[in-house]
Amino acid sequence: MTTPLASVSLTWPGGPLRGTAQVPASKSESNRALIIQALAEGGHLANLSDANDTQLMQRLLQDSAAPEFDAEDAGTVMRFLTAYLAMTGRQTEIRGTARMHERPIGVLVDGLRQLGARIEYTGQEGYPPLRFLGLTPQPATDGEFAELTVRGDISSQYISALLMVGPTLPQGLRIWLTGKVGSRPYIRMTLALMQHFGAQCRDLGEVLEVRPEPYQPTDYTVEGDWSAASYWYAMVALAPAGSHLTLPTLRRHSWQGDQAIVGIMEQLGVHTEFLSNETVRLTQVAPAAALRQDFTDCPDLAQTVAVVAAALGIPAEMTGLESLRIKETDRIAALQAELAKFGGGLTDEGEGVFRVVSDNFHVSGQEVATYHDHRMAMAFAPLVLRGPLTIQAPQVVRKSYPQFWRELEKTGFTTDPAPAPVF
Repeated sequence: MTTPLASVSLTWPGGPLRGTAQVPASKSESNRALIIQALAEGGHLANLSDANDTQLMQRLLQDSAAPEFDAEDAGTVMRFLTAYLAMTGRQTEIRGTARMHERPIGVLVDGLRQLGARIEYTGQEGYPPLRFLGLTPQPATDGEFAELTVRGDISSQYISALLMVGPTLPQGLRIWLTGKVGSRPYIRMTLALMQHFGAQCRDLGEVLEVRPEPYQPTDYTVEGDWSAASYWYAMVALAPAGSHLTLPTLRRHSWQGDQAIVGIMEQLGVHTEFLSNETVRLTQVAPAAALRQDFTDCPDLAQTVAVVAAALGIPAEMTGLESLRIKETDRIAALQAELAKFGGGLTDEGEGVFRVVSDNFHVSGQEVATYHDHRMAMAFAPLVLRGPLTIQAPQVVRKSYPQFWRELEKTGFTTDPAPAPVF
């Protein structure tokens, strides 16, 4: 799908779903590894993600003399590159799409300023675009570390961005986390990758410490993406009886928080068997009568799980969805609007609790809007196993899983693209 498309119509010929589906390399690991590799000034990275976000990060890091960087709609690129550019003393600017300029970055900028970075907002205070004016060396303090206090209930990408530049600071870095910490597995992933490249860092719960030990050039192979795997779990959950799938490149001992899909989908009727350290086989089992899940540590799974629960008619209580409001779109509002087309819904029960509901859920050719959000497209695509449907703007998947539609075709689905009108 290289030409602009208005939509893609999906159909399933019937019968069990079987075969092997290739998932992309982890975008989360790839983008962290690229920043750390740049700071280490060496090392070979294998199996980098082909996602647009990762390819963009790679291009921007290679263009060291650019007077301006365009992060487009990539959150990790905007946040990680902001910390990298600021703490390497660059004098340049960074911007993104209109939606990116609505996503807050003030917490990260405040932290970087405390570490000596000179950063200006060129638009609205607290939001991109940003101008970097260089680095003012900070005088040594009596403490062992340079210290920051950061709210834990913000995007973990801010915290990861600060952690990754920690080894470059003369005194290292100590971050005090306040309040409830969201997406902690992503923080642990960052620390694990930093350690792989020689950093001395540790997670002490409410305190994260990074010693001023420089990174060492090191090789690393990126694993498969558990977030992308979640869509194949959804396929098996909604497929006819007797269905099963094999997914390679997924590690049993993963740093990715979205490996939580294994336990969640067991309750929605999909069993995971590790055939080796890096290959899983998905088979069908009886689902639970109800689901209650906190998505604080795995918010990117929420859309997939909501759609599957609604389609199966399984009552589901979902919490930890706060960060969904400031993603590529307001994902809560988007879910509510699109589930309603099928007879489902996501109701706000107050105090952070949402409930998935179904009322004669049916799939009969509805058209799903994707809101410039790759996960909306892929979360709703598995509904094709219950009937034909159409996905608008299917090329949004390039952000994280460019081969998604091709993999659907390889496993037996029919995809009928409709070109975008030319004016």
